[in-house]
Amino acid sequence: MKLSCVLMAWAPYVCPAVLLAAQMLLAASSETLKCEGPVSTEQSSCHAEEEEDVTYSSDEDFQAKGYKFSKPFHLIISYGITWDHPREVNDTQLLLWATDWLILQGPDTSIFEGDPLVLQCRAWQDWPLTQVIFYQEDSALAPPGPKREFSIDVVQKSDSGNYHCSGVFRSLGPGSRETASPVAITVHELFPAPILKAFPSSEPQEGDSVTLNCQTKLSPQRSASRLLFSFYKDGRSLSIRSVSAELQIPKASEEHSGSYWCEAATEDRHVWKQSPQLEIQVQALQKPTASETPPVEPPGTLPPPPAPSAEHLGASSSDPHLHHQIRLLLKQMQDVKVLLGHLVVELRDLTVYLKPGVTKVADK
Repeated sequence: MKLSCVLMAWAPYVCPAVLLAAQMLLAASSETLKCEGPVSTEQSSCHAEEEEDVTYSSDEDFQAKGYKFSKPFHLIISYGITWDHPREVNDTQLLLWATDWLILQGPDTSIFEGDPLVLQCRAWQDWPLTQVIFYQEDSALAPPGPKREFSIDVVQKSDSGNYHCSGVFRSLGPGSRETASPVAITVHELFPAPILKAFPSSEPQEGDSVTLNCQTKLSPQRSASRLLFSFYKDGRSLSIRSVSAELQIPKASEEHSGSYWCEAATEDRHVWKQSPQLEIQVQALQKPTASETPPVEPPGTLPPPPAPSAEHLGASSSDPHLHHQIRLLLKQMQDVKVLLGHLVVELRDLTVYLKPGVTKVADK
């Protein structure tokens, strides 16, 4: 196999370790790559020569110049990359760095509401950058500056989107702006907005027991977190930051009627959500009507029977002697009535006599 190449002007920047690896691989092949001419000119060229000191011991390995090589493998070299901290770079970043001068490094774990978000704009070989800008979609998040890191202390779902960065290399080329490929950031919901429910009903009878339940659920990936619950009625608090999601009303009355809602929040209160309002209407007990219960007269003394008249008594008996006795009784009752009239007059005169400054001379 004949190999030929032209060394470009950037050849001096290629990492020596990569050149060494390429030289060893070429030495292990059946041909030797020989370069002629100064490396800084376009007239420099390389051509392959036959290598005599190569022996094959099997289909899987071979020997060359005293070295024994394993089965050949493919190596793709781009820009001569060296890594100071290889453990911090994943396969995706390696692939991006093979084609981009900049990459945007984001979190490698799921992001939830309330978490911090840190983005890093990393340059090839950590070359110095200036005028670094971070973007969400096509909107700049901050003015250009030297900082390669952008952070959001507490993320929300609205922070989801495509992020990228751009910057200008200070020590390479004419200083044109380079842009990293976008990275998709998804902020997951920590828990849905709660729903307030009343059991057994939101229209209880007066005197019934009512339980209010603030219903929501943490994401399974964050089930170890803890929520605190608060309850409100008509703008005033009933219970604040309790670990219980329930509120008891032991005996409902008309004063418990109103608008209720609840709030669920994390312990650090970075994430908090309110429920829609729930109307509670306590039904008053129905009183019996007049048609259902007859009126009951209060106990008391019966009124005296009316006095019988002479005509009524005479009509009920035809005995002449009894009729005479009745006449006498009626005459005596008339006499008693006259005497009572005189007594009333005497008492009135006595009252006037007893008043101060009044004297009365009795007629003799």
